[in-house]
Amino acid sequence: MARFTLLASLVLFLWSGIAAGLTSTLQQVTNFGSNPANAGMWVYKPTTVTHNPAVIVAIHYCGGSAQAYFSGSPYASLADTYGFIVIYPNSPPRSTTCWDVSSPATLTHNGGGDSNSIANMATYAINTYGADLTRIFVTGTSSGAMMTNVLCSTYPEIWRAASVYSGVAAGCFVSSTGGVDAWNSSCADGQVSQTSAQWAAVVRAMYPGYSGPYPPIQEYHGTADTTLFYENFGEEIKEWAGIFGYNAAAPTQVLQNTPLSGYTKSIYGPNLQGISAAGVGHTVPIQGNEDMKWFGIIPGGAAPPPSTTSGSTTSVRSTSSLTTTTPASSTTTVPPPESSGAAHWAQCGGMGWTGATTCAAPYTCQMLNEYYYQCV
Repeated sequence: MARFTLLASLVLFLWSGIAAGLTSTLQQVTNFGSNPANAGMWVYKPTTVTHNPAVIVAIHYCGGSAQAYFSGSPYASLADTYGFIVIYPNSPPRSTTCWDVSSPATLTHNGGGDSNSIANMATYAINTYGADLTRIFVTGTSSGAMMTNVLCSTYPEIWRAASVYSGVAAGCFVSSTGGVDAWNSSCADGQVSQTSAQWAAVVRAMYPGYSGPYPPIQEYHGTADTTLFYENFGEEIKEWAGIFGYNAAAPTQVLQNTPLSGYTKSIYGPNLQGISAAGVGHTVPIQGNEDMKWFGIIPGGAAPPPSTTSGSTTSVRSTSSLTTTTPASSTTTVPPPESSGAAHWAQCGGMGWTGATTCAAPYTCQMLNEYYYQCV
C-alpha cells in the first residue's frame, strides 16, 4: 500500500545519534486525561526548564513512533538549549501507526478522535508543567504533518504557531465511508483541488461557531514528493490563505535559496509561509532553527518572543473547554430551526445531518465533502 512508502522515504530525514547527548530522558505519561483514541503520550523535559516554559507537540510519521521521532528529530536537543518541553504523541495501536486524519471524529472539535487525544495532551502540559498558554506549538512530519493541519483546524485556540513538513490540507483525506485512518488516493496523488474559500469553509466546519484566531503556519513540501504529491502544497497554501484572508496566488515576498539552497520561501502575510524544496522527495528534513524562529523561541518569526517580565504569564486563552472533552456520540447538538435558515459558515447538510438544510439569505448550501455541506 502507498502509505508504507512514507516510512521508506524518511531515511534521509532521520537525524541519527541525536539522543546520545541529551540531558534527560523520554518519559511516558499514562494518565493525561480524556484519551478517546487511546493514543500514547511521551514527554521530554530537559534538566533545565524555563519558568512558564513553551511546549512543542511533535507528531511522528506513518510507520514511526514517539520514540522514533524523539530520536530522529532535533526538538529534544533544542529543548536542552532553550528550556522548553516536548510532547511526542504516539499513534493509537494500528498496524500502520498512521494518524487518523480521515474520520468525522478526528475532523471535529471535541469529536473523540486522534486530534481530541492530542489536544488533551497539550492541556495536560499546561496544567501540570505550568506551561505558558500563549506558547504552545505543534509540528509534524508526513502523517504527523497532516495531523498538524487538522489540529490547527479543530483546536485553533490551543496553538500559537505551527510548522508542517510534507502534509496535505486539513480535510483532504476525509473518508467517504467515515473510516478511521483511511487512505485517500485522490488526495495523496494531488487530485483534490478547491478554492481558498472552499478550503476555509472546510476548516471552519471542523469547529462550528469558533470566532477566534487561527495559528500562524509554515508549510514545507518537496517538489519531488511522490507519496503526498507536490500539488498538495498548493492546496495547503490555499486553505490557510482563505482563513487568513490572503491571496494564495500572490505572495507578498518570495525569497530564493531560503532557508537552504534550492528552497524557495513564499510569504503571503504575517501568518502564512510556504517553503518549496526543489528536488526533495518525501519528506522535507526538519529545519529546527527555522522552527525556533517561527515559534518565537528565538527572534525572527511569527510568534512573539517569551515575556521578560517576572511572575506567571497572563493569557486570555482558556483551557476549560478542553479538559472535559467527550466523543461526538455523547454530545448533543441542537441544530438551528429549519425555518430561519442556517447562518453563514454553518453546516447545512452531509451524511447523517438532521439540522437545517437551507441557508439564511444571501447564503447558499454547498457540498464540501460527503460529511459537510456549508452555507457560503
